[in-house]
Amino acid sequence: MTNDNAFTNQDLKGVHSEPTYAGALSFMRRRYSRDLAGVDVAVSGFPLDTATTNRPGARFGPRAIRAASTNNAWNRPYGAAFEPFDRLAVVDYGDCQWDHGRPEEIPAAIEAHADKILASGAALLSLGGDHFISYPLLKAHAKRHGPLSLIHFDAHSDTWDDSQGAGRVDHGTMFYHAAKEGLVDPHRSVQVGLRTHNDDHLGFNVLDAPWVHENGSARTAAEICRIVGNHGAYLTFDIDCLDPSFAPGTGTPVPGGLSSAQAIAIFKGLAGMKFVGMDMVEVAPAYDVSEITALAAAHLAHEWLALYAVGRQGRE
Repeated sequence: MTNDNAFTNQDLKGVHSEPTYAGALSFMRRRYSRDLAGVDVAVSGFPLDTATTNRPGARFGPRAIRAASTNNAWNRPYGAAFEPFDRLAVVDYGDCQWDHGRPEEIPAAIEAHADKILASGAALLSLGGDHFISYPLLKAHAKRHGPLSLIHFDAHSDTWDDSQGAGRVDHGTMFYHAAKEGLVDPHRSVQVGLRTHNDDHLGFNVLDAPWVHENGSARTAAEICRIVGNHGAYLTFDIDCLDPSFAPGTGTPVPGGLSSAQAIAIFKGLAGMKFVGMDMVEVAPAYDVSEITALAAAHLAHEWLALYAVGRQGRE
């Protein structure tokens, strides 16, 4: 057992145990590094919450997710046949920075930060921050991979009409713009867990929360796989997709959501998909209870790394 692996570990792969209650808090105890040589996945934080429409506080989400991830860093996700970090070289790249007094410059700063990571050949696992970050992140990913399938877990559609709002920074309209600009293909995309009304889904396929509850996790995963097929997919997970009983620490909680167990089971059913990136957003630790929201976020991000490893191996 060693200490402070975030700084002292020299290996980009493998698991190096240290006490869950101590040590430097990188994501899953991965090494902090801006050197992307040989890196398969870079984890980076985007501490933004100025786009929220209800409770702020998601700027502290990346820190909270890193802290909660120490609970899982010693062992592979339960049920996984392998440890993702044995197959993937993963670093914690730290957080994107911007001048908070220049909010109009934030979208470009996020996009440029992602551009630099993706240009190295590494994939990007992004920790939010409010959900607006997905828009500049999708811009960066679409430049590299072309129009993407969006696998979107959320209580809200985030496709509300923003036709009069050019340049607005809003966490409820990102996918309106992503669809209109061709960053994503709505017909090959799917939104999971929705439970707020929007009369125009812009062609996105919707598996709302009642549908998931009625049909179960296995069928939900199978339907996602059917819709997306072998298309390059970007996964975005708003933690308010989970019911507030499982994720109280978020800005806009909505009753009737998925359980942590349902979300994990759906993730496991997506093995083999062609993922290109993921973001985990809207963790607001000020409203959390015993870190359960941050812990769910960290666990699902870990599960995605296993999915990415499977899909990547299948393409090699």
